[in-house]
Parts: sequence; structure tokens; C-alpha cells
Amino acid sequence: MSTAEQPFRWRSVALPAFLPTLLFSIGEGAILPVIPLVADSLGATLAIAGLVAAMLTIGELAGGIPSGALVSRIGERTAMIGASLLSIVGLVVCVIAPNPLFLGFGVFLVGLATAVFGLARHAFMTSFVPIAYRARALSTLGGIFRAGAFIGPFITAGVLHLVAEPAVAFWIHIVACLGAAAVLLIVRDPTEELAAARAPGADGRMLREGEALVEKEAVGLFATLRSRRDVLARLGLGAALIGAMRSSRAVILPLWAVSIGLPEPTTALLIGIAAGVDFALFYTSGQIMDRFGRLWSALPSMIGLGLGHLVLAATHDVPNNVTWFIVGAIVMSLANGIGSGIVMTLGADLADKRDPAPFLGAWRFTAGLGGASAPLVVSGVTAIASISVAAAVLGVLGLAGAVILGRYVPRYVPFRGRERR
Repeated sequence: MSTAEQPFRWRSVALPAFLPTLLFSIGEGAILPVIPLVADSLGATLAIAGLVAAMLTIGELAGGIPSGALVSRIGERTAMIGASLLSIVGLVVCVIAPNPLFLGFGVFLVGLATAVFGLARHAFMTSFVPIAYRARALSTLGGIFRAGAFIGPFITAGVLHLVAEPAVAFWIHIVACLGAAAVLLIVRDPTEELAAARAPGADGRMLREGEALVEKEAVGLFATLRSRRDVLARLGLGAALIGAMRSSRAVILPLWAVSIGLPEPTTALLIGIAAGVDFALFYTSGQIMDRFGRLWSALPSMIGLGLGHLVLAATHDVPNNVTWFIVGAIVMSLANGIGSGIVMTLGADLADKRDPAPFLGAWRFTAGLGGASAPLVVSGVTAIASISVAAAVLGVLGLAGAVILGRYVPRYVPFRGRERR
């Protein structure tokens, strides 16, 4: 019996997949606004604080390559539990860090754990959810991740009103990781029921379909980078710039708050509001892509992200810079929300339908390179010039990304009305 023939109930994945993901994402959302603030309290310059914040995306990129083989070897649930525990180790390092160097190491460990957790939940959903439900399940999973990024900063803001110590946010993530691990330990793994329901001859071929997918992505990465270099050097550059703008947004907003002297609770509150705007648009983005084509999501998203950075760059030293900070954050959140899912969707469109895993691995790695590079650009340019110049550089890169996407999306992913079906 195939996966598609198995009876499927949404509640069967609510506890083992959706709830741990929500808890883990809430914890990550709680720490994102405060990493630069904690670095600043440890004596870091603005540039070093940006570098510390960048260690999260660098850790995710570094962890993305071996995670597929790891998940395949130990299983999805075990990998998610292990990732939660590794994240706790990194968070404890962050709590006791005496200087920015140790803080950066702790953040790097959290990034590694995030990569493993993300790949494991991807494999879980791929192996357990029937194909007929898979797209809706994965889009719901993406929405839950954004919900966590929305809720986490508000929890941090509330706690900071009671305890005026930004490092307390790391304890929020520790509690969230413990909750995620507890749910995974208590709730029965539904893939065990799946194994029992399948015909004996099908188990070896199908039971670990999701794990095989992510392992194959990792194993075939560099060969695929060579064989598909034409599209990866063109449209892949656009995907890398999307990743760059998204990770830059996550780093530059809390850095900007530090640079203009916003209190910690206010910073967390404003970033939470911006995340709420982002979260509210994840379904709208999918509707736009399906009805009008991928370009109608990609282009406005990149233009908005670029303009949001440029708004910040031009208003750092004006009298009402806090108001302009809010405007820039909301513009970037609207733009990011409109582009929700665009990288995954373009990757799925471009991948070989008979064997998608190798290209998807190369595509995700390409986008991840952009995501890991942008915070380093912010940190480096801030050290050399200023954070305003760094925002301007990223703003220009965003507009350049819009040009690249405008040119190559119609060439490689033409809209022929198939998205309407």
C-alpha cells in the first residue's frame, strides 16, 4: 500500500510535527531581537554585534550539508530531539558567555541545531504525509514557523518589562526546546503506525522516503552545482539575493534599534509587530503565485525589501528616526510576506520531477549562501563605514536582485496558466 493510499488525518501530524515546530520557532523568534543587544552589553561594537548575529545563519548553512545523512541514519524524531538538546547547549553557552566570542559560538551551535531540526521536520512530513496532502502540509508548516517568529518577540518584550536583562530571552528558547523535546518523547511516532500498515515488501522502499530525500540532497550537492550551473548562476543568484535580503532584515533591524538607542522591550515589541505583518501574508503569497505566476510574488518582494533597507539608510540621523525605523521594518515585513515560499516554489518548478532531490539540495544551498553572506556584509560594511552605508548596500543589492528575477524568472519558469490547475 502506498503512502497516498493510507488514511490520513491532520490531527495525526498536529502533535508530532506542528506543535514541536511551533515551540522551537517561538524560541528562535524570542532570541532574534536580542542577540545584538546581548553582544552590545558584553562590550561588542556595532559591527561585532552584527557578526555575532550572523553566526546563526552561518551555523544553519554549515549544518545543512551533513544534516541529511544524519537524519537518514538516526531518524526524524530522534534528530529533532537531538537538535533541541544541541540548541539548549548553545543557549546555555549564550547565557554564561563572558564576551562576544563565546556568545557567537553559542549562537553558532543554535544555528547548527536549527538546520538539523528543519531538515528532520521536512523529512518527517515528506515520509508521513500522503502526496495528495503534502503541499498543504508543508505550507502549513511554513506558516507555523512564521507564527513562532511572530509570537516569540512578544514573549520577549513582556519578559523584558519584568526583567531588564536581554539574556533572559535565551531562557525562553531553552524552555521552548525542552517543550519540543518533551512532546516528541511523549507522543507516539506516527511513522511506526505507517510501517505496520504498509505491505512488508514496501517498507524498505518507502518508509524512509523523506530521510532518503534529504540525504540525497546532501550527497548530490556538488555534482548538481556543476551540472546545473547555468540556471544556478542566473536564477540561483536571484534566489541567493532573496536569502540575503531576508537574513539581512533579521539582523539589521535589531542592530538598528541598538544604534538609535531603543530600549530592549520596545525593540522586541516592534520586531514582533513586524513579524506579525509578515506572518499574515504567507497564504496570500501562495495565492498570488498560483493565480498570476511566480514573478508577481518575487518582484514586489525584492523591490520592497530593497526599498525598506534604503528607507533605513536615509533616516538614521533624522529627528524622527524611530518613526522611520518602524516604517522601514513594516515595509520589509510586507515585502517578505508577499514573497513567502517563493524560493521553495521556484526550486520545485525547476527540479527534475523524476529525481528532484539533488537539484533541491543545490538550490537550497545556493539560497543559503546568500543568507549566510548578508549578515557578514552588514557587519563588514558597518565596521568600515557605518550601519547606514551597510543598509544602503543591501538596499542596492535588493533592487539588483529584482532586476535579475525580472529577467530570469520568465525565462526559466514561464507562466503558462498551469498554476491555475
